[in-house]
Amino acid sequence: MHIVIMGCGRVGSTLAHILEDKGHSVAIIDQSPEAFRRLRSGFRGRRITGFGFDREVIAEAGIERASAFVAVSSGDNSNIISARVARETFGVDNVVARIYDPRRAEVYQRLGIPTVATVRWTADQILRRLLPEGAEPLWRDPTGAVVLAELDSGHLWVGEKVGELEEHAGTRVAFLSRMGEALVPERDTVIQDGDIVHIMAGADDLERVNAAVATRNGEDA
Repeated sequence: MHIVIMGCGRVGSTLAHILEDKGHSVAIIDQSPEAFRRLRSGFRGRRITGFGFDREVIAEAGIERASAFVAVSSGDNSNIISARVARETFGVDNVVARIYDPRRAEVYQRLGIPTVATVRWTADQILRRLLPEGAEPLWRDPTGAVVLAELDSGHLWVGEKVGELEEHAGTRVAFLSRMGEALVPERDTVIQDGDIVHIMAGADDLERVNAAVATRNGEDA
């Protein structure tokens, strides 16, 4: 595929290298020529100086033949405007915009522009490390209603089956982290000591799930 990236910061340059290594052609746009210094010397993609929401600039980047457009500059407005230009003017279906304000991210998601709200994601990651007890979100959908959360199963659940935990807590186990590896469990998969359980649940259900998992057969975990 041909992919156009707006923003040659740390995220944009990393994406450009990964995509190129996977065999895709890449054009990257930044208003500052100095930003292209982040690209490795062997980068074969195009470097275009300008604004990603300028139609002539993204046309020069090959937007008319692009399969995807990514906006990861440091400005919310620039990212969302350029994403809309790519989609609405040039007909690129696969667009993603980085948005720092999670409230804006929810609005644009409803308008059909997939977004990554970095502020909410970063806050969730920090909270998960500050408050390790119970379930803290690893990921949430743009509306904030559904979360992927990491849950310490507790010693009471070691030796029990995943299906039993699901029934007891009224939740869905997405995967287990075991010895540094991810495992998609069956209902009869037995939880081992050291396992980290990842669940999919409604955001409003986390407190209830925490309380349920902390007890089993009347015992307090």
